[in-house]
Amino acid sequence: MKRYLQVLALAGAIVTLSGCGNLKNSSLANNATTTSNTKKKTNQTTNTGKNGYTVLLKNGTYQVSPIDGLTATDNDNSVDTRELERGLVNISKTTYPTSSYTFQEGQYLDASTVTDWLARKSKNNPAGLNPTAGTKKHYNPYYLEEIVEQDYLTGSGSKYSLGGISLGLAMNSVDYYTKTKNGAEYSVTISRSKQRSEGIKMANEIISRLRKKKALKNVPITIGLFSSTSKDSLVGGSYFAYGTASANSSKITKWKSISEKTQVLPTVGGAKAVSSSDASSFSSFKTSVQNYFPNISGVTATLRYENGKLTQENISITTQFYGYEQIQSFTRLVLSQAKKYLSNDTAIEIQIGSVNDVQALIAKETADSSYQVHIYGGE
Repeated sequence: MKRYLQVLALAGAIVTLSGCGNLKNSSLANNATTTSNTKKKTNQTTNTGKNGYTVLLKNGTYQVSPIDGLTATDNDNSVDTRELERGLVNISKTTYPTSSYTFQEGQYLDASTVTDWLARKSKNNPAGLNPTAGTKKHYNPYYLEEIVEQDYLTGSGSKYSLGGISLGLAMNSVDYYTKTKNGAEYSVTISRSKQRSEGIKMANEIISRLRKKKALKNVPITIGLFSSTSKDSLVGGSYFAYGTASANSSKITKWKSISEKTQVLPTVGGAKAVSSSDASSFSSFKTSVQNYFPNISGVTATLRYENGKLTQENISITTQFYGYEQIQSFTRLVLSQAKKYLSNDTAIEIQIGSVNDVQALIAKETADSSYQVHIYGGE
């Protein structure tokens, strides 16, 4: 079990809550907050703008969940983390509308409890949700890798109360193990049907346990099942099902399926593009950008699809130049080519940088043709 340090957690949360790749959604950037003072505490809320949640701060501080970074094994893929949190925010919007609820990272599950839950079930740890290791002939994998909690509050001013919580359960698609200490590494693939069945069983067990907490006895509990990728995957995992236990209920009776897919372009190993049209558009953009400057090391894109529709395109451009005018000129070129070749109704984020530094960022909202541009150290 280990805990990852969350570098720039506040900045990451802003991007996640506002829908990823959105330069305009966070009022934290310009300190636009609403504050309410009492003798005991100060609450502040941030306006995350279009389609985003307002975020609750306490005494001017973003509240980080105590279970952030806890995982069952060392087999994590760092690219999963953002997708695990981002996807849960999107799921939560179906139960907790952004116009009525305020967001706060989970504060009801503590590190000690989740550490026990993520571990294997044993005589010394009856709370473990993962099965015993099994035998030499039959290895039982770790099914549950990580839990993320998000709280959704109602109220205003100094008075906020819990309106509901959401949990994301990251289910391993591949588990890695050794038969002897420092021995060869083996892996076992976990089917989607097994992820689903184990996830549903664990979700209902977790709900039953949470209902024993006074604060969680009478609020909706939404749980999403997330498929974590293999540790060498270039893209993050995705949610495949979710459901909500209504207030007073200790079980989710109806699960809804989710169709999400993430792909990296250019494709490798003969992989087929999810959309030939999107792949062609990116190829044209890539060619036009690389033809402009000879010192372009690489142009890659990560595309996310929901129900077959492209919803996010993140592009990374690695340069080998550092001159101020070069970066200014190149950024203008990238912006013009993005408008020419890339989708007008998709959220797009283009990061330009050298190996060591981010030099410029170009981004726009979904269905918003107005790009925002920032050149670091420049205009």
